Amino acid sequence: MYKIFAALFATMIISAILVPFVRKFAIKVGAVDKPNARRVNSRPMPTLGGLAIFIAFNLTNFLFLRTQYPQRQLFALFLAECIIILTGVIDDIYELKPKQKLLGIVVAALVVYYIAGIKMTTFSIPFIGLFQLKWLSMPVTLIWIVAITNAINLLDGLDGLATGVSIIALTTSAITSFFFLNNVGVFVSIMMLTLVAAMVGFLPYNFNPARIFLGDTGALFIGFMISIFSLYGLKNATFISLIIPIIILGVPITDTVYAILRRILNKKPIFEADKHHLHHRLMQMGLTHRQTVLVIYGIALIFSFISLLFPLSSFWGSVALIIATLLGLELFVEAIGLVGSGRQPLLHLIKRMVISSSDTKELYKSHHKNNRR
Repeated sequence: MYKIFAALFATMIISAILVPFVRKFAIKVGAVDKPNARRVNSRPMPTLGGLAIFIAFNLTNFLFLRTQYPQRQLFALFLAECIIILTGVIDDIYELKPKQKLLGIVVAALVVYYIAGIKMTTFSIPFIGLFQLKWLSMPVTLIWIVAITNAINLLDGLDGLATGVSIIALTTSAITSFFFLNNVGVFVSIMMLTLVAAMVGFLPYNFNPARIFLGDTGALFIGFMISIFSLYGLKNATFISLIIPIIILGVPITDTVYAILRRILNKKPIFEADKHHLHHRLMQMGLTHRQTVLVIYGIALIFSFISLLFPLSSFWGSVALIIATLLGLELFVEAIGLVGSGRQPLLHLIKRMVISSSDTKELYKSHHKNNRR
């Protein structure tokens, strides 16, 4: 146990030491994020920050913690990570098209599926029973990896936002895996915490005012690893094991789902960028850059606390938690106008119910007064 804690501390230090060197390298190769109408940064900012996280994470895994992991999976995952990192580095320097980035993610996902053997194989449906995915296993696994990877990538819009939210999500996942998911090996929690340590070392350079961005190198890498870690608990997926990672990743998933819905309703291409993401809306409401990040950290913590209730709840308790979470989330989304100021069906329904209740009370009072006369 001491060796593991020492390795985690070493990971954090290695990451912090590497960042200034990665920053200089990013400037030298032209991996710089320049301000434009869609960007929040007001000055050119070096990217490739994820490179420091990747190097620190893997140095620790291979030098200090190698005996803790299944060797085949460790090397297969490293190969997949290299594909993701290469995709991100090329994108940060030359800016790839969405389809080209998607190709890189899919190739890395295929390595995970066929070489590492990390995949969804069965799904247990309440009141129905066990469902064998069979030929669906591969497309379902790939869709999950691509969706989670892109969700984290879309969240990377403010200084320290994606890094901090990912730290919260991965720490919660590590706790859940270690204490509640018996089918997940302890090594998965160790690997998650190693990645957390690497991100903690990077965060001081990335938090507002940032000196370096994650870039697609970091956002794709972190999102990809989160998707892989969650798959360990979804190999034989159940209702609860599927819901827990979705709730833990509530912030990036919510932002992605409502971005897709917003673009469909506005008849815009799904991959077309806009300035109506969660962090954009909060800043448009008057919050500062740092306040917005801290508020989203708070939302991520709320999702994490809710996720920890699921392993302790009964099936119907979990259903009640899901309904309450969805209702609260929808009210919040409508209140900040994430889909659009005119699209607030639940708020309008509540207003109509309140007005109707008020009118009913007035009619009752009027009728009561007339009877007394």
